[in-house]
Amino acid sequence: MKNCKGGICAPKGFLASGISSGIKKKGLDLALIYSRLPATTAALFTKNKIKASPNIITMGRLSKNKKTSAILINSGNANCLTGKRGLSDAKKLTSVAAKLLGINKNYVLCASTGVIGKRLPLHKIEKALPTLVKKLSAQGSKYASRAIMTTDNIRKELSVIFNTGGYNIKIGAIAKGAGMISPHLATMLCFISTDANISYAALKSALKEATEETFNRITVDGQMSTNDMVVAQANGLAGNFIITHGTNDFKIFKMALSFVLEHLAKLIVKDGEGATKFIEITVKNARTYKDACNIARNIANSPLVKTAIYGEDPNFGRILSAAGASSGFFVPEKLKLYIQGLAIFREGSACNLGMLKSKLNKEEVNIALDLGIGKASYKLWTTDLTEKYIRINSAYTS
Repeated sequence: MKNCKGGICAPKGFLASGISSGIKKKGLDLALIYSRLPATTAALFTKNKIKASPNIITMGRLSKNKKTSAILINSGNANCLTGKRGLSDAKKLTSVAAKLLGINKNYVLCASTGVIGKRLPLHKIEKALPTLVKKLSAQGSKYASRAIMTTDNIRKELSVIFNTGGYNIKIGAIAKGAGMISPHLATMLCFISTDANISYAALKSALKEATEETFNRITVDGQMSTNDMVVAQANGLAGNFIITHGTNDFKIFKMALSFVLEHLAKLIVKDGEGATKFIEITVKNARTYKDACNIARNIANSPLVKTAIYGEDPNFGRILSAAGASSGFFVPEKLKLYIQGLAIFREGSACNLGMLKSKLNKEEVNIALDLGIGKASYKLWTTDLTEKYIRINSAYTS
């Protein structure tokens, strides 16, 4: 497997575009992804009880039809908590896009990201759709990836090529996300294309497993959004024999997909709102997977831990205190804490504290907590918490 050019358009038969429609005061804000051949489609959505209109529309269409051709995405407006009008607006725009593309409206999915509680500027978007369709191209990934950004500072895209069964297969993806990041999923959108010939069951399983190992292991601020979705489209144009669940080809496909999603997940964390540090947290030798997960998440979402890392303050007690406040089981006397590979706490006492501060002045910080009572482990990625995060989120709707 190796990286290749093209992003979401790298796989055969995929086109994309991104333009400015006037939703945002400046910058691109409307994107379109299109497969020349109807693609087998699987998706995962936020677990938030409040779901945005585009999520409801997309979930409904995928529950009836496992094939799609296009995804219409806007940034700058979440189209959430907008009632029946929000649903009507989303349906209207996908219908117009479908007519322009010459396809069935049920083959067009939609997604939105941005401010909650405001209706979409329907006429502006409708007026921009012919241009959006006209600009579809195999070089459009860079524009689409920019058009789905909100508080993001960097575009997030990747594409890879790999061989299975004697056929070259490509996977491409774009994503957005920087704040309100916490499973399930995070405040993020991700769109994945592949020219693999793969069954719906295998695609859905690979997507679910890969997402659990990547996007569901990131947190910036422990907040769950209303618009999150991950959508994967597979149009089969690679010409390979169909990939089914449990086969060696499936394992290779899932490995490639996980590689792509982990890369994007880490980019989201590194681009976290106001973040200056990328933090990897590992809890190992736990009694159960659930214990390891709960402890790791409590540490990752602790404002005291995050601010200590930001200030490069060697206050290891905040980490152990956050672990102790979780629902995960452990025996305090058996704990071993390592920061940047340096043992900081073991056998019930602190050690090497004089060396710790100098190891915290890095952009990447590794925290490992060894519970010493089992074999289960859990790893996730998070950020520090800074004044800039507060500035961004205290004026988000201004």
